[in-house]
Amino acid sequence: MATERSLGALLRSLQAPSDALDGLSLLPTATTLLAVLKNPLNITLLASQLLAAPAIWDQSQRIDLHVCRRIISVFNTAAMAILQNEESEDPRIPWGGPGSKKLDREQWVKAVVSGADEKSPRWRHILLIGGVLLGFEGQDRQGLPWSVRKKLESALVTAAGFALEELEPQVGIDGRCVTMVMNYTFELLSDLERARLDYDRLLPVMVQTTYFSPEGFEGAYFLGSIDQDIVETPSKRFAWPPQSSTFQRVTAISGNPLISALGPLSRFIAHAVENVQDPRLVARSVDQIADFVRTLMVQWRQNKLSEVDKAEEVEFLEPESLRDTIPTLWKLLRNCLYSVVIVLRSVLGRVINDRALASDKSAPFISMQALHILRNLYFISSRVGPNSSSQHIFVTLAAVDILAHYRDLTENFLKSIKPSELGQIPAHPLDRCLDLYFLNTAELFATVASPKLSEDLFIQATLPYLAAGGNNHLLEIFEAAHSLALVVFAIHGNAAVAAKHLPFYVDNLFAVFPTNLSGRQFRLAFKTVLQVTAPPSPIANRQPLLPSILLEVLYDRALNSASSTPLPPSQQSLPPAGPDPGMAAEVPVPLSEQAILALALIDSLCFLRVEDLEEWLPLTANLINAVSAAEMRRVVVGRFWDALSSGEMDVERAHYCVTWWSTRGGREIILFGGEGNAVGQGESDEQAGGQGAYMSGAVGGIAPESKL
Repeated sequence: MATERSLGALLRSLQAPSDALDGLSLLPTATTLLAVLKNPLNITLLASQLLAAPAIWDQSQRIDLHVCRRIISVFNTAAMAILQNEESEDPRIPWGGPGSKKLDREQWVKAVVSGADEKSPRWRHILLIGGVLLGFEGQDRQGLPWSVRKKLESALVTAAGFALEELEPQVGIDGRCVTMVMNYTFELLSDLERARLDYDRLLPVMVQTTYFSPEGFEGAYFLGSIDQDIVETPSKRFAWPPQSSTFQRVTAISGNPLISALGPLSRFIAHAVENVQDPRLVARSVDQIADFVRTLMVQWRQNKLSEVDKAEEVEFLEPESLRDTIPTLWKLLRNCLYSVVIVLRSVLGRVINDRALASDKSAPFISMQALHILRNLYFISSRVGPNSSSQHIFVTLAAVDILAHYRDLTENFLKSIKPSELGQIPAHPLDRCLDLYFLNTAELFATVASPKLSEDLFIQATLPYLAAGGNNHLLEIFEAAHSLALVVFAIHGNAAVAAKHLPFYVDNLFAVFPTNLSGRQFRLAFKTVLQVTAPPSPIANRQPLLPSILLEVLYDRALNSASSTPLPPSQQSLPPAGPDPGMAAEVPVPLSEQAILALALIDSLCFLRVEDLEEWLPLTANLINAVSAAEMRRVVVGRFWDALSSGEMDVERAHYCVTWWSTRGGREIILFGGEGNAVGQGESDEQAGGQGAYMSGAVGGIAPESKL
C-alpha cells in the first residue's frame, strides 16, 4: 500500500506544472518506483507519465539534451536495478514488499515499453526504449533473453523511424534527441536492425545537430566570441581567465551530451554516409561541413589568440592561461578536427566505390571540397601533425589522387589556395599556416602540374621562404618550400624551369648554410640538386659539366673556408648511418660545417659517372682527411664506407669503387691518411705498409711525388 500511495503522490506532482528544476527533482523517486512496482499497469502508467508530464516537459521551460539524458537515466537505472535484484544472492531482500510476486524481466520490459503511447510525441519514445536497452544490455551485461532483445531493438529502430518522419524542417530538440539516443544505442543494435535505419533522413539531422546546433559545435561561432574575454595584462601578455563567460561556454560545449561522445557520434555519421541511398545527400553533407569549417577558420582569425605564433606562446601568453584555459580550447578543436576527418574518410570511401559519386560530375568536386576543408582546419592539424593520423593521411592522399586525374580542375584548385601575396611572407600566423598548407599540397600535385604553373606559382611561392631559414617561426614552412622547389626541379618535364632557377637556388643554398639551414636539410637539398643535374636528366644533356661544377664549389668551401668547430644542436644534421649497426642508438656526434659538407659530397657520389668518380673519389678521400676531429672523422668515414658498400651504387660504379679501394690506394688514403705512406696507382699492399721504392739518390720521407 505504501508503494501505491507513493505512486499516487508522484503522479499528482508530475501533473502539476512547475519549473524544470522541481520536475527533475522527482526523477529519483520515479526511478525507485519503476524498479519496485509489481503491477504492470502501474508501471505502464508511470512510464507514460514520465514521457508526457507537464512538470518535466512544460513548453514554457527550455528542454535540452541534459533533460533528455536524465529521462534515459531513469529507465536505464531502473532496468539495472531489476537485473541486480534478480541476480542478488540474498533472497531476504524483497523489492515489492513481503508476499508480493515479482515480475520477470520480459514482463517488466513489456510493461515499461507500453508506456510509449500516443500521449507523448514519438521522439520521446526512443528515450524510454533506449534507456531500457542500455540498462539491460549496455557494457556487455546481456540481461535479456535473445527474443526480448530482438523485439526491443526492433521497437527502437521503428520508433526512431517514426520520429524522423515527424521532424520539423528546422532541427530542434526532437532531432537532437534522436541523434543522441541512437548514438548511445547504435553499438547494441544487430546488423539487421542497423540496416533498417532510415539513413537518408538520419544523416542530415546528425550533421546539422553535431556541427550547427546549440548543443553541438554551435556553428563554430563560439570561437570568435572568446576574443571579448582576452585581456592584456600589465606584463604585456594576453590572458584568458578561467572565470570568463566564454571559457565557461567552451567547458559547457565540451560537456554537452553530443560533444562528450563525439568519437562514437562521428563514426555513426560516417556509417550513415556509407549507407545513404541518395548519393546527393553525401555531397550535401560535405557542403555543410565545408561551411562549418570555413566559419571556424574565420572565427579563429577574429580571436586574438590567432595572432600568437605557436613558437611565441610562452612569450606572449600568461602562464595561467597556457596551463588552464587554452589547453581546454585546443582539446575541443582537436576533437572537432578528428570528427570531420572521420566523416571525410567515409565520404571519400563512398566516392571511390559508388558509381554515381565516382562520375566526372561529382568525384573531383567532392575531392576539392575535402581539400578545402582540410585547408581550413590546418591551423589545428598543423599543431598535432597532419601525418599523425592514418585517417587524415588517407583523406589527403585519396582526394589528391582523385583530383589529379583532372588537370584543369587541379590547376584551378591550386590557384584558389595560393598565398594571398606571392613573393612575401605574411605577418599573420594564420596566413603563414595557410601558406604551409599550400606548399605541402602543391608538392603532392607537382607531377601533374604544367611547367608554366610550376614556375609561375610553385617557384614564386617558395622564393620568400627559401632565404628565411633560421627563424624558428618559419622553420617548418622553410623546409616545405625547399621540398617543393626540389620536387619541381626533379620532374622530367621541368628541365627548362630547373635550368633557369637552379643557379639562384644553389647560391641561396650555400648562403643560408649553416646559419639558416640545418645540416640534414643541406645534405638532402644538395643531393637532390646533384641528382637533377646528373645523367640521365635532360639538364645533363645541356650542361654536362654542371655536377662537377657544383661539387667543385662544395669541395672548395669545405677545404678552404668551412669552420671545423662543432655546430650548435639546432644546426646539426641527424646522425648518419655508420659502419657499426649499434651506432644509431648512440648519442649523436656534434658535427662541424666542414664535416657536413664532406657528408654532402659523399651522399652525391652515387649519381656521378664512372669517369667522374675517377676524379672525385681521391678528392673525397682528401676532404675526409681534412676533418681533423677524430669523432667527426669516424662518422664521415663510416658514411663513406656505407656509400661504397651498402648498395647505393649501381654495378658499374660499385665495381670501380671496389677497384679504387683495393688496388688504387683508396684503402690506404682513408685508413692511414695518405701521409708518407700513400701509394700510387697499382702499388702493392706490402709497399703500403711502410718502406716504399724510391729513385736513386732520393731522400726518405719526401713528398709522395718523388716515389718511383
